Amino acid sequence: MNHLIGKTKQPLVCTPLVAKSKQAILQELREVLIKKPDIVEWRADFFAAIANTAEVVAVANSIKEIAGEIPVIFTIRSLREGGQPIPLTAEQAIELNIAICQNTKIEYVDCELSNLPAHIERLQSAAAVTGTKIIGSYHNFSFTPEREELAQKFAAAEAYRLDVAKVAVMPQNLQDVLTMLSATLEAKAKHKIPLITMSMGKYGAISRMVGGVFGSSLTFGVGSQASAPGQVPIEDLKTVLAIVEKTIGGE
Repeated sequence: MNHLIGKTKQPLVCTPLVAKSKQAILQELREVLIKKPDIVEWRADFFAAIANTAEVVAVANSIKEIAGEIPVIFTIRSLREGGQPIPLTAEQAIELNIAICQNTKIEYVDCELSNLPAHIERLQSAAAVTGTKIIGSYHNFSFTPEREELAQKFAAAEAYRLDVAKVAVMPQNLQDVLTMLSATLEAKAKHKIPLITMSMGKYGAISRMVGGVFGSSLTFGVGSQASAPGQVPIEDLKTVLAIVEKTIGGE
């Protein structure tokens, strides 16, 4: 596998799938793959039939079959962290993640750190058996917390023995973007697990382009439709990342 999070020098480019039906999702995937993303994320909270576990598993298997060697992230983003309204409880969402671990070859599942500790630990135990990797995530679409609180999120993901820590926050100004980048740099030096970080919105767009310099192992680019504010088209993002890499050489 060439594109696992934290295993490459340059940050990976991930593009989201946000269609609502199986046919539309697979069509979106085929369109996205032409642009050669490193990773694909299926935002299953957009899927109209998310309450049907068998159907979710079937779509996930179809996505993985078409994606081939490109890793896939399965994500159910909660309403409290910027996702779509879904007819599942938090516990049912965890059970659906476990079903994905047990019945598909998808490489990553996303687990919000705001879940109950018992739910996170249950998913962690199930994923450990199947070899599925867990991204412990935190999203704040309202503001950027203080650096100390951001540091706690990275530490929590590692304490739960998850595989990747992800933090995405909304800046109110450029100083907030610097806070996120600084917290990323500190976390990179302190923690062993890979990091995914970004500031969202117009102010934060720059973090999606240079976050790798500070320690973010992955960034999100638009393939077909954006899943969060401030995402840059994948073609533009790859151009910028190549320029950054050429200029600083990973120093």
